[in-house]
Amino acid sequence: MVQLQRSLEFQRELLRALHAAGVPILAGTDATFLGPVAGYALHAELEELVASGLSPYDALAAATSAAAQYLHRPGRDGTIAVHQPADLVILTADPLANIANARRVDGVVFD
Repeated sequence: MVQLQRSLEFQRELLRALHAAGVPILAGTDATFLGPVAGYALHAELEELVASGLSPYDALAAATSAAAQYLHRPGRDGTIAVHQPADLVILTADPLANIANARRVDGVVFD
């Protein structure tokens, strides 16, 4: 258990350093039939990104606009814009105030 804790702290330090150096950070938990469960695991990943030193805004961007940019789809995916399709979640609390609020989903808008 001590080794796992050391590994986690090293990974957090590495993520902080990469982020501080301007390296793009992307969220995207790998899902398999054994777990973690796609979608649900992303909330834990967002919380871990914040625990590692990213702001809630930067953590959300890692899962949205930065991911769209990496996939060469900026302006179409990862953001909300006029005349663009929108897939988004409606939350009951502000995730910028506390990233755990991203779990407080009230509804989903598709296209």
